[in-house]
Amino acid sequence: MPSSALLDKAAKSKYMDLETNGITQAMYIWIDGSGESMRCKTRSLDNEPKDISELPMWNFDGSSTGQAEGSNSDCFLKPCAMFNDPFRGAPNKLILCEVLNYKMEAVETNHRKTCKEVMSQVKEDHPWFGMEQEYTLLDVDGHPFGWPKQGFPGPQGPYYCAVGTGNVYGREVVEAHYKACIYAGITISGTNAEVMPAQWEFQVGPCEGIKMGDHLWMARFLLHRVCEDFGVVASFDPKPMNGDWNGAGCHCNYSTEKMRLPGGFDEINNAVEKLSKRHNYHIQAYDPQGGKDNMRRLTGLHETSSIYDFSSGVANRQASIRIPRHVGEEKCGYLEDRRPSSNCDPYTVTEVIARTTILNEEGDVVLKLNC
Repeated sequence: MPSSALLDKAAKSKYMDLETNGITQAMYIWIDGSGESMRCKTRSLDNEPKDISELPMWNFDGSSTGQAEGSNSDCFLKPCAMFNDPFRGAPNKLILCEVLNYKMEAVETNHRKTCKEVMSQVKEDHPWFGMEQEYTLLDVDGHPFGWPKQGFPGPQGPYYCAVGTGNVYGREVVEAHYKACIYAGITISGTNAEVMPAQWEFQVGPCEGIKMGDHLWMARFLLHRVCEDFGVVASFDPKPMNGDWNGAGCHCNYSTEKMRLPGGFDEINNAVEKLSKRHNYHIQAYDPQGGKDNMRRLTGLHETSSIYDFSSGVANRQASIRIPRHVGEEKCGYLEDRRPSSNCDPYTVTEVIARTTILNEEGDVVLKLNC
């Protein structure tokens, strides 16, 4: 077991309560070279920043995060979104950053830059996104939290949105994370236990444009930090357990202003038609491995569609695109793209949806899932 899980958390509190004489601790946070993991480090500021423009750029050793060569290792952190720090409290801040190379260009896993450019082009359409982040709590040995060490819990059925000992695994983590997100200023809108025991979901949104990616990435960071305090691990693997167990996704709910207005159902159907013609392009963008991670999850079983075929339908959770029943009845609202994997990059997901449905980009790709 990692030593941090054994440390006395209560002993830390007397230090956390010490006065800092006006110094603000700013934790800079970024996505590393994996495109999935996050890194962080803290600096002292003489004053509490009120706006992102007041924060200085910083640097780090990119050769240690898979983002630069050792012979030219400096990468730069460009602050892009600021949140309240729920772990250190006011006036301390969490700073989400873009990563730039020595030429001040976006590194390969900095998908925020192009996402922001696209969102600027479509701002008049007011695209709203809401993403349903599923994840699995693991013990430090990699086994799902609360599962028998030499076996399995009972079959799926009693765990979804459950209550009661034996049905719920790890609610303490979920409640702590929820409050931490609210304090930070993240647009978290809900949470629930999922179908597989030890699997949970939280929802972020609605967020307009670039804020969707900013808020979901910061919510993921907070989850990892909360899990540190409880000595457990949060996994975003799309299929953490083989067999008759649900995988984990990150369904993306999406609408434009026209879709939300009365009579917007035609706009929704138009968007679905455009998405149907670029299925492979979207699958390739919906997990960090170009679809290979999602291939384990999108099998047509366990409330998923097939990765190879596009489908849509009202209230159909085995479709690529689900139209919620109330949207079908009210003839306006939003659609749900159920294809993104739990480890997707929300910047990439929201960018390609806007490219296809608003900018009317065309053309599909050939998936290379078995290479």
